[in-house]
Amino acid sequence: MKNVFSVILIVSLMIFTGCSNSKGESVETSNGASSTNKEEVSTDSPNKENDDEKNVPSDESPNTNSNDNSSESNSTNAGGQEDNEPLSQYSSEQIEYARVWLQLGPNQEIEELNVLHIPAGTPINPDDETSDNYPENVIQLAGSRLVDGSVTYSGNGDGTINVYNVPLRWDGSYPAGENFYKDIIENTKLINVKKGDDEKIIALIKLLHDPSSTY
Repeated sequence: MKNVFSVILIVSLMIFTGCSNSKGESVETSNGASSTNKEEVSTDSPNKENDDEKNVPSDESPNTNSNDNSSESNSTNAGGQEDNEPLSQYSSEQIEYARVWLQLGPNQEIEELNVLHIPAGTPINPDDETSDNYPENVIQLAGSRLVDGSVTYSGNGDGTINVYNVPLRWDGSYPAGENFYKDIIENTKLINVKKGDDEKIIALIKLLHDPSSTY
């Protein structure tokens, strides 16, 4: 009987030990699975943050390109206006002479447009000893023929000129008297010079002959 009881006791101990080991493995397995799931979740969250950063739109590139295009457009526009100015290659003096003749010249069908610079103090009529002198520098424009006439004037620098009523060649009886010449000086006409047609201005500029020119 003692042997039977001993066998039963040994078998009971073995069964109890086996059950304890099974429960321990089950707990470890459960803990291992739980920790593994936690690692997988923590690994996914950084990837989502990186994806969100990649999807954020950048505002700097479009603005930079827009500014560059605007600058190029302005410079281009700028370059086109200068190229289209027909009188830009001529001096202000050349343009003035042509405009004055186009507006006041007695004959527009001329072969040559001569420019004579007369300094202040020069007699208005060199052939008359009673002649008064020009009180300022004047310019005389004339064609190559007597029939073309002339225009004698002084510029005011503001688009206006003072026109002297003097002929290209003096005819008459001398002496004419000092009052005659004083009347010419005191009765100059103030004229606003018009811009005129650019093509006609250029055509007259090509006929200019100015021995004392610096342009």
